[in-house]
Amino acid sequence: MILRRPVMDIEGWSPENALKRESWRTVLTLAYQSLGVVYGDLSTSPLYVYKSTFAEDIKHSESNEEIFGVLSFIFWTLTLIPLLKYVFIVLRADDNGEGGTFALYSLLCRHARVSTLPNGQLADEDLFEYKKDGVNKGFGLRLRSILEKHKFLQRMLLTLALLGTCMVIGDGVLTPAISVFSAVSGLELVVSKTHHQYIEVPLACVILVFLFYLQHYGTHRIGFLFAPVVIMWLFCISAIGVYNIVHWNPHVYKALSPYYMYKFLKKTQRGGWMSLGGIMLCITGSEAMFADLGHFSQLSIKMAFSFVVYPSLILAYMGQAAYLSKHHILESDYHIGFYVSVPEKIRWPVLAIAILAAVVGSQAIITGTFSIIKQCCALGCFPRVKIIHTSSKMCGQIYIPEINWTLMVLCLAVTIGFRDTKHISNASGLAVITVMLVTTCLMPLVIILCWNRSFFLAICFIFFFGSIEVLYFSASLIKFLDGAWVPIALSFIFMMIMYLWHYGTLKKYEFDVQNKVSINWLLGLGPNLGIVRVRGIGLIHTELVSGIPAIFSHFVTNLPAFHQVLVLFCIKYVPVPHVRPEERFLVGRIGPKEYRVYRCIARYGYRDTIIDDVEFEKDLVCSIAEFIRSEVPDSNGKISNGLVQELEREDKMAVIGTTSTHPKGVRMWNEDEDEDEEEEEMSTIELREIRSPEVPRKRVRFLVPESPRIERDARVELQELMEAREAGMAFILGHCYVKAKTGSSLIKRIAINVGYDFLRRNSRAPTYVSSFPRASTLEVGMVYHV
Repeated sequence: MILRRPVMDIEGWSPENALKRESWRTVLTLAYQSLGVVYGDLSTSPLYVYKSTFAEDIKHSESNEEIFGVLSFIFWTLTLIPLLKYVFIVLRADDNGEGGTFALYSLLCRHARVSTLPNGQLADEDLFEYKKDGVNKGFGLRLRSILEKHKFLQRMLLTLALLGTCMVIGDGVLTPAISVFSAVSGLELVVSKTHHQYIEVPLACVILVFLFYLQHYGTHRIGFLFAPVVIMWLFCISAIGVYNIVHWNPHVYKALSPYYMYKFLKKTQRGGWMSLGGIMLCITGSEAMFADLGHFSQLSIKMAFSFVVYPSLILAYMGQAAYLSKHHILESDYHIGFYVSVPEKIRWPVLAIAILAAVVGSQAIITGTFSIIKQCCALGCFPRVKIIHTSSKMCGQIYIPEINWTLMVLCLAVTIGFRDTKHISNASGLAVITVMLVTTCLMPLVIILCWNRSFFLAICFIFFFGSIEVLYFSASLIKFLDGAWVPIALSFIFMMIMYLWHYGTLKKYEFDVQNKVSINWLLGLGPNLGIVRVRGIGLIHTELVSGIPAIFSHFVTNLPAFHQVLVLFCIKYVPVPHVRPEERFLVGRIGPKEYRVYRCIARYGYRDTIIDDVEFEKDLVCSIAEFIRSEVPDSNGKISNGLVQELEREDKMAVIGTTSTHPKGVRMWNEDEDEDEEEEEMSTIELREIRSPEVPRKRVRFLVPESPRIERDARVELQELMEAREAGMAFILGHCYVKAKTGSSLIKRIAINVGYDFLRRNSRAPTYVSSFPRASTLEVGMVYHV
């Protein structure tokens, strides 16, 4: 058999389970778990916000106008962006329970035909999760028509989604660096300055290396510690905040008034505006609430933030401000930071908890980076990489070695290169605010096209939240030379990789479509296809969802022999998070019935995992058998979907689920199965077997329901399919060399011949391809001139 045991029970997933009304116990459990996974990054922001804000642009004075103004900005920023924007609005824009930049893009692709994926089919719109909320009217209808008509706008929409994705990847480099570095910076108050400068950077690097090394083992082994660590940290900073408020300045709550923001900007002017880049770091990690929505639920994430995280952060920032309002001239020359407000007796325990919390916060963004890279690969926007599932229960817990070590090297380079939180925070701030801006730009389209709300409401949303985020974005961008260039450089590199791969993939698919073999060519060959038909099943992998790939004619032209059963097999991703197992396969027939040529399309969502297992092979064969059994003859006694004029119509393909979802459908039984188990199964379900003649190979048979009665022709066809399966399966793969055609522009030749070719040579083969047995795999080489 071909493949490995499954890494998880992905086929057991069901949207109905996700749509059940959650009990309060479930909601509270998910809220508890989300504290460790979602809010680790956001919870550690008090470590570096004040230090980054007062690093250079403004100074702490005895009037306290600066510190109170900063506190007012922090309070209203936390209230308006994470609480109002994300908790009350953006979290509602989920894609069947999934969140993030690509979820918004996927949602838009379903409500308007703006997807750049070329293999879409009308049958995909019948998927359970491919639902639309109403019909666009008025301005929504006009907007959808404009987007569907102009390819430029579609490319801009994809570019916007890729920009947000690239900034998330950049955040995966910068967040671990600033979190860990800020946590270990507390050593400056517990060791001498002479030793501190030799300890801080090496210790941060050791922790980072250890953090990335742990990724290989998966978070499920230590994940149970995440929530307690974050809860302990939140309790710690809120308790210290309450102590500082009561002990130093009980009237600090007055600084929450927006009036102090006006006084702050009036006094500091340009310096105050530039310091907004540091203030903005208080919402670092807010996007994780939306990005990690698929692992939890809306209500659990809302409850965790509203009742635990938000109050704790406000108390922590108020406590720091209360302490600093009474300490204008610090006893040492250290910068303003979190640890100066921590009572001296508990600094060592707080330091230890802070380092643990920083590791947890970094873990969340690293895992999120792995997840978004996987989504990009599924949608054809990133070269294929090796994806390892580290948990047998949670499909979202994955590990990508190439990305992990790349992030580690870049993270160490940033830490060693900058050696302070000032430059790292400038870089991190730009990455964070850019991701939020992308979400703000996509949300008005969701409001109009998906929610069918008014144009006025969409304009209010983008104007209100966009103006706030543009203000912070400008303050971060002005520090380009002081570290903000890092996320721009990283996003440019990853954007080029994504664009080259996506462009090359589209050109390759267009070549396949333009050079596919006509159905007349197949019909002209006759039932034997003009070649020798040998026993067995020939599985031809193709990216096409219709037509006959050129690889088939290329093969039979040079080697005029093929298997008695041909299956054109395609694995494609659709713009939904998950495809239900009962909707997994689209099966159809190519040519007349006696040709024994089938098309099978396996559909997956961008969050789904292709199972590398013998069950997948069985599901594939049984889906064809189920298609044969369930075909309905027309009034003339002929099979309706065997008519020549309807051979390539998408609506003539049948939707077939996996065997686990059709207990009354066709099943495949190996002769070497345990006889007792077989007898027990036969006694509980009325099944009739169709046996093949004696062969020296491994015996295989189909078990089909007693009724409805199977036609004689269908019985013969099932017999041949079973005999072919017993003889074995051969896998024919296309090995394509993509070259720019003669006369192409210089830019296109560089993009295809250099860029795409380099990525193709260094990318992984599809997971299911690498699992095929080498002895049964045949690669057919072709040169594509695009």
